[in-house]
Amino acid sequence: MDEEGGSPMQKAVGEGTDGVRSVLRALDLLALFDESHRSRTVRELIDASGLAKSTVVRLVATLEQRGLLWNRGDGRLVPGAGLLRWATLAQDAWRLPPEAVDCLREVSVRSGGESSRIYVRQGLGRVCVAQHEGTQPLRHVVRIGEEMPLGAGASGHVLLIGCPQEFVHAAAEASGRGAEFEQVLAARVRAAREQGWASSDGEREDGVAGVAAPIVGEDGQVVAALALGGPSNRFTSERVAAFVPVLTEAAGHLSTLRFLNGSAI
Repeated sequence: MDEEGGSPMQKAVGEGTDGVRSVLRALDLLALFDESHRSRTVRELIDASGLAKSTVVRLVATLEQRGLLWNRGDGRLVPGAGLLRWATLAQDAWRLPPEAVDCLREVSVRSGGESSRIYVRQGLGRVCVAQHEGTQPLRHVVRIGEEMPLGAGASGHVLLIGCPQEFVHAAAEASGRGAEFEQVLAARVRAAREQGWASSDGEREDGVAGVAAPIVGEDGQVVAALALGGPSNRFTSERVAAFVPVLTEAAGHLSTLRFLNGSAI
């Protein structure tokens, strides 16, 4: 196991000091807990992280001391009670104003029952911070707060608009798709900027398509992406063409609310 290893995200942003590296590794351990892995043993954390046993044991002890992990007594660890306070703060910080909630619902209705979502950029990833589940019987499930790659999907293309070329390079590198992918991604971002929206099909997951439009702040910079997503067989070229005016109009309205700039939260 590689004591000096790290995720593409860590390498892209730079680890700096040993202290920063330890913080990143501790956060990576916490990220290994999800809906499919609600509890973990130390052995599972070692195997899943690829870190040395001594490193994982030390980090787990520190996280337990801070209340971020809890040993429930049967050898399995679960997220600690200390995270409850942070979860409440995060929910308050990212709660949409009523007008934005209504806008998300209207986008879903006008699209024929597709799920509508808002994504923001987080490092080299994108995170869904709000969604309105559609009424279609077959839907693509996205969990609030789940990080997805920035280099794949319509929302990622939109969120990369205006980013420096070196950041696009880092996003392409983190995708693990080879050196030639940077040019592909740059072209997709350029197209999204020029037409004011982006579409994708099967980039992140086979059989899943999406369309997205930018939400901008007061300075005109992209702060979020408004997106529709669902099975590829429903996102035909004709339907995508019908989705675009719905999305761009709603994204423009959401931009006027400035709720992602702190004025409404």
